[in-house]
Amino acid sequence: MARRIISAAVAAALAIAVFIVDFMPLFVVIISALSAVAVYEMLVATKYIKNKIFSALSLLFVFFMPILFFTENLRENLPMICCSFLLMLFLVMIYMHERVSFAELSLIAFVSVCIPLSLSCLLFTRLLSEEHGMFFIIFTLTVIWVGDAGAYFTGTFFGRHKMAPTISPKKSWEGFAGGLLCSALIGFAAPFVYEFITVNLIGGEIIIKSRLFFAGAAVICSALGVVGDFSASIVKRQCAVKDFGNIMPGHGGVLDRFDSVLFAAPFMYQALQIYFPIT
Repeated sequence: MARRIISAAVAAALAIAVFIVDFMPLFVVIISALSAVAVYEMLVATKYIKNKIFSALSLLFVFFMPILFFTENLRENLPMICCSFLLMLFLVMIYMHERVSFAELSLIAFVSVCIPLSLSCLLFTRLLSEEHGMFFIIFTLTVIWVGDAGAYFTGTFFGRHKMAPTISPKKSWEGFAGGLLCSALIGFAAPFVYEFITVNLIGGEIIIKSRLFFAGAAVICSALGVVGDFSASIVKRQCAVKDFGNIMPGHGGVLDRFDSVLFAAPFMYQALQIYFPIT
C-alpha cells in the first residue's frame, strides 16, 4: 500500500505542475503520449503488437490524433483522416491476408480511435472555456480518482459483499458506495473551493449557477469510472495479464490508471456542453 501511495503522490505532483503551467501545446502532447502508451499497452496485452506494420500505423495515428483535434484546419478533415487510417489497415490486411485476421484489424482500429478520442475529451473540456476549462479538467480527474481511492480504502476495511467476483474480486458494494460518497463530497465542495480561490486569491469574479450540478456530475463520473475499471479488468482477464504495464508502481500502466477516465471524460464534456454551470 505504501508503494501505491508514494507512486500516486508523485503522479499527483507532476499533474499539478502541468495544471499550474497551463500551456496548451504541452497539454496536447501529454494527451498524445498517454494515448499512444495506452494503445501500446493494449496491443501488448492482446499479443497483437507482433504485427509491426499494424502496430506502427496504429501508434502513429494515435499519437497525432489529439494534435488533429487541437488543430482547427485538420479537425474539419478528421472523418477523412480516420477513413484513410482504416483504408491503410485494410490494405495491409489484403497484402498480408494469410497472416492477418479481421479480428486483429478490428481490435486495432477500435482501440486506435476510441482510446485517444476518450482521452481527448479532456482536451475538448479545456477548450470549452478559457477561464474555467482547467478547473473542469481538474474537477473531472479529481472526482474520478478520489472515488477510486475512496472505494479502495472503504472496500479494504468494510467490504463484505462482492460486486463481480469473477471480474474484479476485490471490488465490493461497500467500496462502491464509499467511492460514490467520496466523489459526491468532493463534487459538492469543489465549487466553494474554486469560488474562494478565484475571488480571494486571484481577484476574479464568478457566479456558480448550480452547485448541485457538480455533486451530481461527480457521482455519475465516479460510477462511469467503475464501468471503465470493470471493462479493463475483463480485457486483462481474457488476455491473462495482471496489469497493462508497470509505469506506475502499485498502479500498473497508463491504461490501468486511466481506464476509469475513458467513459467519464466524454460524459463530463457532453454535460458541460448541455449545461455550463459557471458565468
